[in-house]
Amino acid sequence: MNKEYQNIKVIGFDADDTLWVNETYFRDAESEFSKLLNRFETENKIDQELFKMEMKNLPVYGYGVKGFVLSMVEMALELSNNTVSNKTIEKILEIGKEMINKPVDLLDGVEVVLKELSKKYRLIVVTKGDLLDQERKLQKSGLLDYFHHIEVLSDKKEDNYSRLLKHLDIKPEHFLMIGNSLKSDILPLVAIGAKAIHIPFHTTWAHEEVTEKDANKKTYKTLNSLLDLPKLLE
Repeated sequence: MNKEYQNIKVIGFDADDTLWVNETYFRDAESEFSKLLNRFETENKIDQELFKMEMKNLPVYGYGVKGFVLSMVEMALELSNNTVSNKTIEKILEIGKEMINKPVDLLDGVEVVLKELSKKYRLIVVTKGDLLDQERKLQKSGLLDYFHHIEVLSDKKEDNYSRLLKHLDIKPEHFLMIGNSLKSDILPLVAIGAKAIHIPFHTTWAHEEVTEKDANKKTYKTLNSLLDLPKLLE
């Protein structure tokens, strides 16, 4: 066994863009939104302003599709000086519903890896976002039987993880987190004494990006694919 991970008893998995595709749908929705409003501003500017609106609204709406849709509606009103048509607002709502109803597209090797690791470790999901939406995706994924616990956090910071591990009676040195976001899934865990493995997704939300300086402060492993995880833990 890899000595670095010999004390691991519980493995936590992020959900969006670690188990299944998610961020791609947001990028597509942003593109559709900017095209819908391009008579008021350039598409690039709309993208920038929508991101600012999302950041302003995060403390109010939290993460997930519903907050994103509300930010699009607010942005449409602002861009149009409150002249946007009911038809356009309806189209924005349709964009959101289409996102929620997207199929759950599992990433390569997810079920194979979960099946193998579940024989030796206790597996949990630690994600953030809208509770109803995340529960729906987990149900659609067909992966629920592999997990002992599902936790949907309002945010993923050191305090959030510390409270969760204490609640589940898991010592940090016994916990390994797997995720695609350095900011949310990796750096906070390393900071509280747990292990973390970064598996990048090809698209990252700007809010989840970290500086090279911050990333280099912490020690963690990076893998190209989830399929590489079982071998690393051997």
